[in-house]
Amino acid sequence: MAEEIKYTEDNIRTIEGIDIIRLRPGMYIGRLGNGSNQDDGIYVLLKETIDNSVDEFTMGYGKVIDITIEDRTVTVRDFGRGIPLGKVVDATSKLNTGGKYDNKAFQKSVGLNGVGSKAVNALSEDYYVESFRDGQSAFAHYSKGVLIDSGQRPTREKNGTLVKYTADPEMFENYSYKMEYVEPMIRNYAYLKKGLTLKLNGISYKSENGLLDLINDSMPESPLYPPIHLEGEDIEIVLTHGNSYGENILSFVNGQNTRDGGTHLAAFREAIAKTLKEFYKKDYAPEDIRQGIIGAVSIQIQEPKFESQTKIKLGSTYMWETSVKNEDGSTTVDRGPTIRSFINDFVKTNLDNYLHIHKEIVPAIQDKIISSEKERKEISGIQKKTRERNKRSSIYNKKLKDCRIHYTDKLPKNRQEETELTSIFITEGDSASGTISKVRNADFQAVFSLKGKPMNCYKDSRKKMVENEELNLLISALGIEEDMADLRYNNIIVATDADDDGMHIRLLVLTFFLKYYPDLIRRGHVHILQTPLFRVRNKKNVRYCYSPDEKEKAMKDLSKGVEVTRFKGLGEISPDEFVNFIGDDMRLDTVKLSDEESISELLEFYMGKNTIDRQRFIRQNLRSEKELEDVNI
Repeated sequence: MAEEIKYTEDNIRTIEGIDIIRLRPGMYIGRLGNGSNQDDGIYVLLKETIDNSVDEFTMGYGKVIDITIEDRTVTVRDFGRGIPLGKVVDATSKLNTGGKYDNKAFQKSVGLNGVGSKAVNALSEDYYVESFRDGQSAFAHYSKGVLIDSGQRPTREKNGTLVKYTADPEMFENYSYKMEYVEPMIRNYAYLKKGLTLKLNGISYKSENGLLDLINDSMPESPLYPPIHLEGEDIEIVLTHGNSYGENILSFVNGQNTRDGGTHLAAFREAIAKTLKEFYKKDYAPEDIRQGIIGAVSIQIQEPKFESQTKIKLGSTYMWETSVKNEDGSTTVDRGPTIRSFINDFVKTNLDNYLHIHKEIVPAIQDKIISSEKERKEISGIQKKTRERNKRSSIYNKKLKDCRIHYTDKLPKNRQEETELTSIFITEGDSASGTISKVRNADFQAVFSLKGKPMNCYKDSRKKMVENEELNLLISALGIEEDMADLRYNNIIVATDADDDGMHIRLLVLTFFLKYYPDLIRRGHVHILQTPLFRVRNKKNVRYCYSPDEKEKAMKDLSKGVEVTRFKGLGEISPDEFVNFIGDDMRLDTVKLSDEESISELLEFYMGKNTIDRQRFIRQNLRSEKELEDVNI
């Protein structure tokens, strides 16, 4: 009989101060990670630190922010007002403490929960902050959130705040900063805060034209007409059209890059469609108006509410919302206009005026809409016929093994949590799909099975693409026939064998997404599943290795009686083993596409003519099957 576990007063614990952040870091920064993903915690800590300095600039103090990243140590120095000297320790170590609860001091900042600097402090092995105000300074030095030293002293430094920290390797294992994630973050700050200079490791970033500079600098293709740039109080927008598929609209709130959009992006998309329909006096479909659109929207609101601590999706409904206590003790909620009405009114008035003044671009926009409409109607008819044919043959049910979240009401009702958990594995053949289907978490993980190699979308027209049975069914499974917003899975995971055929299938699937649904990649929905190439074991231990180098190390560590197995296909891995590779510790490589990358150039390089440059790239970056097999097996 199991020993009885007693539940007494001793089991009740109170977590003091910021210790709770170290105990539950995911509640405050989303994920930990090692820096290989742009959403990893070290970038959240960096952004939280810079946000405080940017908020000073927004309030009119300090025009320069110096940022250095040397190895694992980050230093941020601004020239704002500086933290009030008597509150330096409180502001960096006590939860729910900060100047941003006072709307007079910080009216439109990003972080209003009093957590940011405390999270950086708690999750750093070394954290130092010093505030300079009018010839005096106050400093505090911590290790893992524990105060080591503090005090005040005279100084000749200019007013402002200095923060220097090293993220704790116990929390962020084997981490390193990737400038490919840091530099765009710094550039975006400059675009969104005209007049602010940010220096990253000595390189200055500054913008004179705001979002217009952002779009011009990152334009992935030649626009059909010069970008429209409109500014108003608390709002700035830019838009134009190109010939690529999908929508490429960046969105920001108070300087925060909301990669997953939110209420402001939805309102902007709606406002563009509505305004252009009324301007042309034609009942154009919204998807035709927005096809190929390139743009950005930035708004400033008070006390923004985000759907997660990482702040990449806006959940606020109103431009501002405050609670006022009445004399009788009751509470009245005072609200500003809705974000939807605010953006709709601005776009309707200003975009309409712009088009009446700049009549030379009016035909270019209309021609693009008519062209998109013509193609959509042609494609829609083909898709409908293909869908009906597939339903009659019941092939859809054979291709997709869906997850329960989409057809049961017995699962949790936290929609945001559910959406983030959903995944679909795109596999090749019955063997691989059968293995994954047996061991997946059927509540949240779906499996879609490809039959052989899909068509090369780069070489064929969109008409041929939708006539293709495999890809038509995939589009239907993803739920994106009408609108990207209807995407049924947060993670689209390409799971192919690690051989030549598997790599080719992977490339063909990515070509499909790149050409017709690039937003899925831009928003970080598409991933590559990493499965082990080798199993190294002896009588006592088993190691799964994802590269020849890992295999070599495992062979040395396990030493005697080692047996090495090379996995050439997912179907070769038994379900009992495979369950280890698609759980919480699943290794995923996110497919990345920066806003300035040209999709047409990428596809031409990888899927076009067999050029010398591509041959050279393949020779430098890929290892053949024989090379893998010959590495001391």
